[in-house]
Amino acid sequence: MSYQSVNPYNGQVLASFPEISDAELEDALSRAQATYETWGRQTFDERAAVTRRAAQILRERPDEFARLLTMEMGKLIGESLEEVDLTADIFDYYADNAERFLEPVPLDTREGEAVVVNSPLGVLFGVQPWNFPYYQLARFAAPNVMAGNVVMVKHASSVPQSALAFERLYREAGAPDGVYTNLYVTKEQVGRVIDDARVKGVALTGSEAAGSVVAARAGKAIKKTTLELGGSDPLIVLPDADLGRTVHWAVWGRMNNCGQCCVASKRLLVHEQIADKFLEEFRAALSGLTAGDPMDEKTTLPPMSSQHAADTLKAQIAEAIEHGAQAIPAGDPVPTTGAFIQPTILTGVTRENPVYGQELFGPVAMFFRIQDEEEAITIANDTDYGLGGSVFTSDIEHGKAIAERIESGMIFINHPTWTAPELPFGGVKKSGYGRELSWLGIQEFVNKKLIDVVPIDASP
Repeated sequence: MSYQSVNPYNGQVLASFPEISDAELEDALSRAQATYETWGRQTFDERAAVTRRAAQILRERPDEFARLLTMEMGKLIGESLEEVDLTADIFDYYADNAERFLEPVPLDTREGEAVVVNSPLGVLFGVQPWNFPYYQLARFAAPNVMAGNVVMVKHASSVPQSALAFERLYREAGAPDGVYTNLYVTKEQVGRVIDDARVKGVALTGSEAAGSVVAARAGKAIKKTTLELGGSDPLIVLPDADLGRTVHWAVWGRMNNCGQCCVASKRLLVHEQIADKFLEEFRAALSGLTAGDPMDEKTTLPPMSSQHAADTLKAQIAEAIEHGAQAIPAGDPVPTTGAFIQPTILTGVTRENPVYGQELFGPVAMFFRIQDEEEAITIANDTDYGLGGSVFTSDIEHGKAIAERIESGMIFINHPTWTAPELPFGGVKKSGYGRELSWLGIQEFVNKKLIDVVPIDASP
């Protein structure tokens, strides 16, 4: 079976789901289109009632939803509970603000009256990743469903139970059948969905390779797309930064979700005046992590999402070493069973090293000793990615000035890149285009229609 959940802690196969037939796919597309014809005409209050109820269900049964995340992709149970809460926050945010975000906008015009109104496009297709199985879905679904669109989602094949739980969540919340549709589709069927005339837009969060393929297919069909792809976020540490606080956030920024986050702090750029001390304390903090069962609240180092993900990262570490980098392990040896990776710091990674330009998706950080902030900015921008980044300094205005020069979609001062419903999320360069969350997220897949009332006696 292509859609299969395997517990990465012990390798146990939890559940398998068959791919749908072409006939089932056609039925789903027809049902989504038919539902859109009525859902798109619902009032904001009617759509908000469903969205708020979905948030309420998540808050009423957090353990039930969180457990699936931990079992399917190894996330620490505490982080799974946080993701469930964040997902509920996103639902509430758009239930509360969608109507205001999409209010008609009057325009100044020389004669008559002109206004831009926002209307839904129709059926949207989302391709979503495994690393945040609910949050990623909410980022796509909540604003678009509130805007009057309906959504169909191909979730990652490794989290099929989470995918199904999210579809059931919408149904339990009162959404008509077809407002949110989970699809266990083949790669060939993904192309068919993108090509289908009933589908009006495509959103993907995933790898650069997947984004390129999906965007090309959608572009050929002349359809709007948004892409959120990889990242190699720099974390710049200036000599006036609070060292203890900075190390704390550097560990969090690198190790949250076991480092499997697009906006993880993957490259640590530390001023040479404090580099030795920072490296010592950073390694010590990593060494204090406890590997074990992610369902155990005492565990602080979980397995990666799959054995394949762990093997891929191990190969990248080996490649880095082969080309001259030094690997500094941190902590006791991790278990030999399960998809565990030893926390590792890579130093001496030169620009000629193949890993220099790669995204390391896991508990491995690249450490760079920098001479001054100009070198930090140069290295920070010397990547094909441009998703997030952060600057640590006690001089906030100076930090803002450096942030202005970083080529990315998001920059945080004195905190690793992170997310909240009200903050726009997205990048530049090969990290993709478009924005999710905030007021910007709900603007991506709506028709901004000009209605211009010209006086009858106006001159031609």
